[in-house]
Order: sequence, then structure tokens, then C-alpha cells
Amino acid sequence: MLSQRPRPLAILPGRLSASFDFRYIAIEGPTGVGKSLLADRMGSRLDATTVLEETDNPFLADFYAERPGAAFQAQLFFTLSRHRQQTLLRQSDLFSQLTICDYLFERDKIYAYLNLDDNELFIYQRVFELLAQDVPAADLVIYLQTPTDVLRRRLRERERANPELPPLGDEYVRELNEAYNHFFFHYNATPLLVVETSQFDLSWGEDALADLERQLRTMGKGTRYYVPRT
Repeated sequence: MLSQRPRPLAILPGRLSASFDFRYIAIEGPTGVGKSLLADRMGSRLDATTVLEETDNPFLADFYAERPGAAFQAQLFFTLSRHRQQTLLRQSDLFSQLTICDYLFERDKIYAYLNLDDNELFIYQRVFELLAQDVPAADLVIYLQTPTDVLRRRLRERERANPELPPLGDEYVRELNEAYNHFFFHYNATPLLVVETSQFDLSWGEDALADLERQLRTMGKGTRYYVPRT
């Protein structure tokens, strides 16, 4: 199942953040780990442009109803929406200032491999390769990592608070989380900060944001593993 939820597009302009080495930061992780909240909080703290994913998808209802072909339609719609958003950002030259986005374009393949059959995946891969050429590369990725049991608990809490959201099955959540961990275990395209969030309050208070900012300002090449202050 796809895990993206409807949410309006938001591009909130900011000013150039002096002395910050990275100009484009992407925040990643499976649904329920608080990507959008962190992007918004860090954007405000660092006076950055904040980009939130446009997730309204007309094919989601058919996908959740398991109608044939709906997974492929929903996947392509999400991919094309992200591509449009990213190319608009490049054209507007927002990357001359610090920009924080709540998704990494390349992660689209995680959902495609989970949800599409072999024939659909063959077509999707061709389309993705063409679109990816237009998308600006991130300078740094933050991966919010959470054990599957904690992720399931957080998703159940969110579903109770928002009963209109379709529930995600436990098996799908496990597969999605494992796919994310596999993807970022092998990820080496940019510096990667892996943030372990299982014992952490995802509200991201000021002390936690300050500690995360210190981590970002001292990042070099490769992967760093980080446990936030609780």
C-alpha cells in the first residue's frame, strides 16, 4: 500500500542562511516519523525555504480499494507531482538559498518496488530515469529511522486521531520500513545523517533542534548515526 497522505503543497521562502555548508537538505523516512514537522521546524529555525510534498492524489481511493491498475496510476501521479515541484524549484532558483524538503525524489522507487507488478515496474523505471535527469540533487539527507514496532504504534495513534485516514496493515508497515532501511543502508549519493527516533519525542523542541543543527553544521562526507537528546 502507498503511505502518502493528502496534504496541501507548501513552499515557504526564506533567506540565505550564512555559514551553512549545505544548500538543499532532504528529510526522509517512512510515514509516521515526522518528516514534515521537522522540515517546518528546521526551516523556521534556519530561516530556510521549506518545501512540503504535494500529496493529494485522485487515484488513492481506488488504490486502497485494491482496484486493478490503481497502484500504477497512483505511483505515476505521485512521481509526476514531485517532478513538477522539483523542476519549479530549480527554475525559480530557490537553491541559491538554504532549502529543506520533506522528501527525497529517489525514494519514489521504494514505493514502486513494493506496490507494482513486474510489467508496471518496467514501465515505471523507464519513466523515472527520464524524469530524474531534471531533478536537482540534494546536498545532504536526514533519514529518520524507527524500529517497526514503534512505527506501528505511532501510526495507530495517528489513525485514532484522524479516523478518516485509511489504516495501513502491519505487514505492509514492516515491508515498507525494511525497504527504507535497505535503501539507506546502501545510500551513498550524499552525506547522510541517520537519526534514531525510537526513544525520542517527535515534537522537536528547541533543545532538540539546536542539537540537530549542531550535527548538521559538523557533517562531512559519508554516513553519521545520531541519537537525539530525549
